[in-house]
Amino acid sequence: MNDMSSQVTSPQEMIYTRIWTAIAERKLRPGTQLKEEQLAELFSVSRARVRQALAALERDGLVTIFRNRGAFVSEPSIEEARDVFFARRMIEARLVERLSAAPTRDAIDRLRKHLELEKSAHLAQDRKAIIHLSGEFHLLIAELAGSRYLWQVLRDLISRTSLITAVYQSHDTTSCGPDEHGLIVDAIAKGDAAHANHLMDHHLEHIETALDLREEKTRSTDLRDILT
Repeated sequence: MNDMSSQVTSPQEMIYTRIWTAIAERKLRPGTQLKEEQLAELFSVSRARVRQALAALERDGLVTIFRNRGAFVSEPSIEEARDVFFARRMIEARLVERLSAAPTRDAIDRLRKHLELEKSAHLAQDRKAIIHLSGEFHLLIAELAGSRYLWQVLRDLISRTSLITAVYQSHDTTSCGPDEHGLIVDAIAKGDAAHANHLMDHHLEHIETALDLREEKTRSTDLRDILT
């Protein structure tokens, strides 16, 4: 867990964090129903606590709650997908600019150590680790740039990116990897904010263009929707 992540202080925050992580790692697919009774049993809490956690996830756009049907992992639209990548470009440009202005040896060492973990995960073809570490790289930049607010915003955008990728990725590849990350780190280490910004923008564009955002797809997991 990243250093800027807050300490879990309540059952509903623990539930929120576990579900958020499962979404970010693409274990929970868009359209998956989140049943209150199952979650209450799984986490040994009351259904009231579960409802509080689901309400918080809905506020952050990760869960959709339907009256008389329950809660489901959100299924982002194409318009939302494009908005998420637009927001990430704006935020991550600011973050690399801040970090490039005064990169410390410790910051660069931490980034390079993270790159080694990413390379190892890719060599091992460990998809779970690849997904987790790719998102953590971007959050690490936010942490090292020293902006708690932008770290929190980016954290939510990354989880939404995972949902978007799960729905719209046109082929089973991972675009966010150590090679492009390494170039970004090199530019930050040189204090070249303009080049780091250009590389980050190109990197996020690469991820977005790997998605099929041409038309809405039928993604329902409810047989009543599929067969009627």
